[in-house]
Amino acid sequence: MTRVPVFWKWALTAVIVALAAAVAFWPRGGSDDAGSAPEPARQIDPALRAASGAAGCPTGPARPDDPGPLTDLVLSCLADGSPAAPVGATGRPLVLNLWAYWCQPCRTELPLFQEYADRAGSAVRVVTVHSDPDETKALALLAALNDELRAQGRPELHLPALQDPDARVRAAAQAPTALPITVLVRPDGSIADYVARPFHDVDDIAASVADALGVAA
Repeated sequence: MTRVPVFWKWALTAVIVALAAAVAFWPRGGSDDAGSAPEPARQIDPALRAASGAAGCPTGPARPDDPGPLTDLVLSCLADGSPAAPVGATGRPLVLNLWAYWCQPCRTELPLFQEYADRAGSAVRVVTVHSDPDETKALALLAALNDELRAQGRPELHLPALQDPDARVRAAAQAPTALPITVLVRPDGSIADYVARPFHDVDDIAASVADALGVAA
């Protein structure tokens, strides 16, 4: 049997090591890069935002004397995608209705909150909070609801609406995961109570708000 000289053994080993290093550091495409690259920001059709009827959200800094858990919580506004004022920075009683596009009881309940807001006027601020990452489906649901309400001759939705993809309002209120949930916030930003059930009618909402916040409407 022919013996391979020691020199050639070492040369062959060096070639193998070099090839292994080249493979290890070779630029990779496909799923590895796709997983690490940031996802581009989703562009939403302005016409869909307009059709949703969502009103503009309050803007401005938090009040320094607000002690509540929502004081520093900044979410985006469904009306235009811009950052809204901190959730708890209202200076007056606040009703937060938490909903999601896939929640059927929420769909039934949203028009009731519009009617309650119209009845209560400036005595209380009513804001809806979409508690799911899919902003486009939230806007599409609001637009479809407005089509239905218009056909029925009922008031269309035009409440301020926040986008809460991580359900941070629900977590701050220490409420259950099931939707809908309504969080009742005092003027100083502290949470008075939450209601983890659908409301039956506008009087039902008014009674709960009066009990927790002392606002009659």
